[in-house]
Amino acid sequence: MSNENIEIISANREKAIVKTSIIGIITNVFLATFKAAVGIIANSIAVTLDAVNNLSDALSSVVTIIGAKLGAKMPNKKHPLGYGRIEYLSSMIVAAIVLYAGITSAVESVKKIISPETADYGTVSLIIISVAIAVKLILGQYVKRQGKKHNSGALVASGSDALFDAVLSASVLASAIIYLLWNISLEAYVGVVISAFIIKAGIEMMIDTVNDILGKRSDKDETDKIKNLICEEPEVRGAYDLILFNYGPNKNYGSVHIELPDTMSVDNIDKLTRRIETKVYRKSGVILTGIGVYSYNTSSDEAAKMRNTVQETVLAHDWALQLHGFYADTKKKTIRFDVVVSFDIDRTEALGILAKEVQTLFPDYTLQIVPDIDA
Repeated sequence: MSNENIEIISANREKAIVKTSIIGIITNVFLATFKAAVGIIANSIAVTLDAVNNLSDALSSVVTIIGAKLGAKMPNKKHPLGYGRIEYLSSMIVAAIVLYAGITSAVESVKKIISPETADYGTVSLIIISVAIAVKLILGQYVKRQGKKHNSGALVASGSDALFDAVLSASVLASAIIYLLWNISLEAYVGVVISAFIIKAGIEMMIDTVNDILGKRSDKDETDKIKNLICEEPEVRGAYDLILFNYGPNKNYGSVHIELPDTMSVDNIDKLTRRIETKVYRKSGVILTGIGVYSYNTSSDEAAKMRNTVQETVLAHDWALQLHGFYADTKKKTIRFDVVVSFDIDRTEALGILAKEVQTLFPDYTLQIVPDIDA
């Protein structure tokens, strides 16, 4: 059932991305054609660069389609978790195209500042630029909305770029009006401003994509939602160590530890973990590939007091963010627990400090302390 749902979601997502990208390609090709004609006729570097920018947007949409098609390929023996991460590579290519367009635009604009040429705007030119601004605003909002809906970084980037284009085209229109009214030519300088915005957008897109490829901290709202879903089960006292693994947009896997009473049987734990896996997938789309178990004492008042003492001692340190998985076996004289340690201290050093302090409190006990990362 889960695999079928994933396939349906993936197929629908691919269709939506391709449809949106095709709309973007057709629109940008038309805009580039008309703007190029205006730029050549009016001898305007700003309008010509705007046309080049639209052409780069169309090329970006082509790359987005290719990325969506390749990313939707079914898992196989070589890539058992699918090809979803290819989309991050396509997003990087889009960013590179935008960056290249920005740099080349900047070079041409500087050339026009050094060797200025007079532009000749007509009424038709101004109308075409005005229409292009309106079209880009509509297209940008639509593409960005579809990108967020279908979790496509490439579409969101393309939509944002289209909105930037509308603002930049407005600056071209403003420079044309200023020239017609006061005979002051600002278009080469406007070209530099356009180039700067394009370069900035390309760099930001590149950084976002690199972060996706490297892996970044999971969204707190999403992890809190998953933990709350798990803790809705009456047997679960807490959910910890949730780690999400991303294998492409809408392809998230995860692992988690849950704290359960030490009286539960393996059969009951098995039923519970399967129930949790199903609920988390249906309500968040995350596939839990592993659920570990911490047991907690249910029949020993002494163990409960020991937990309170240890917790107070451990959390007295600013770098000790959380204690969980505590279990004390008063017969075998063992204590085990996990501590979430911040990045402000070396984990080995933190472990040594805690082991020394807890051992001082309970010298007769054998300790097992696991330092967890602040993920």
